[in-house]
Amino acid sequence: MFDKLKLNLKLGAALAAAGAMLVTAGCGATANQAEPGAGGAAGQALSGVRFMVPNTAGGGYDTTARAAAKTMDDIEATKNVEVFNLAGAGGTVGLSRTVSEKGNGKLMMMMGLGVVGAQYTNKSEAKLDQTTPIAKLIEESGAIVVPKNSPYQTINDLVTAWKANPKALAVGGGSSPGGPDHLLPMQLAQAVGIDPKDVNFISYDGGGDLLPALLGGKIAFGASGFGEFLDQVEAGEVRVLAISGAERVDAIDAPTLKESGIDLVFTNWRGVVAPPEISDADKAALVGALTTMHASQEWKDVLTKNGWTDAFLPADEFAPFLTEQTTAVEDTLKKLGLA
Repeated sequence: MFDKLKLNLKLGAALAAAGAMLVTAGCGATANQAEPGAGGAAGQALSGVRFMVPNTAGGGYDTTARAAAKTMDDIEATKNVEVFNLAGAGGTVGLSRTVSEKGNGKLMMMMGLGVVGAQYTNKSEAKLDQTTPIAKLIEESGAIVVPKNSPYQTINDLVTAWKANPKALAVGGGSSPGGPDHLLPMQLAQAVGIDPKDVNFISYDGGGDLLPALLGGKIAFGASGFGEFLDQVEAGEVRVLAISGAERVDAIDAPTLKESGIDLVFTNWRGVVAPPEISDADKAALVGALTTMHASQEWKDVLTKNGWTDAFLPADEFAPFLTEQTTAVEDTLKKLGLA
């Protein structure tokens, strides 16, 4: 059932050039100290780490990875983390590369709900259950958005028209089927009594393509992370009818779906995985660096600046969460005939 994928706010994304994957054979990502994973103290920074972003520069994964890498370097949990992009197939090109880097404890990959879905919709041979979960970092509320001249003033106005003729109202999302911008309107449809198979969903390659379609009247409404629309909201070009998280967002004057009488809470999330079969010491070192980052004031400032919700889970808690999410997304996509 779709409500199996309900994500609590207290618990995305756009798809640049591939970087060469040169690693030093036989060297693990261990801190320069006796105890692995306790990186972050001065003089004990973790070195040699590369951070893969499985989509193009400027998207949600890219923004999150670069913010995390900069913060870890700034607080000396790491030294000179290299962030690089390896885009393609909804993140599954990067996933395949990660899975192929068996035992490489110097590689991390940013991922989230979009990659969870893409592994099924793109029929990827590489799967997330082959990776090593490292940590969940953040969550971000979705938003239901209309252009400024839309006749729909509230989310309930939109739902009324949508229910009357679901196929007539096109909804756009900045992710491929199986990604968060696809799952949000499908779950919204389910919550208001529309058969998700009747939803006229149009996929765009990230928010950069979604916004012109919305402003140009090619779609009736859009569904994406609220951060994609902040500048246009400020400029008065679009209106947010509702956000999908459990609580309101300070940056946007809009009610939650729950406040509007719609029984749905949905957030996108982002986390970090590593290749299969890395050593316990390397895993502890990577988890330690991210745990040190999470505890820092610098990271708290990053969360505030970007409007992200802290949703940190270390590896032992992230692993079961990732399994639950994968099972729920697979079930949802099977119901839509996409997996």
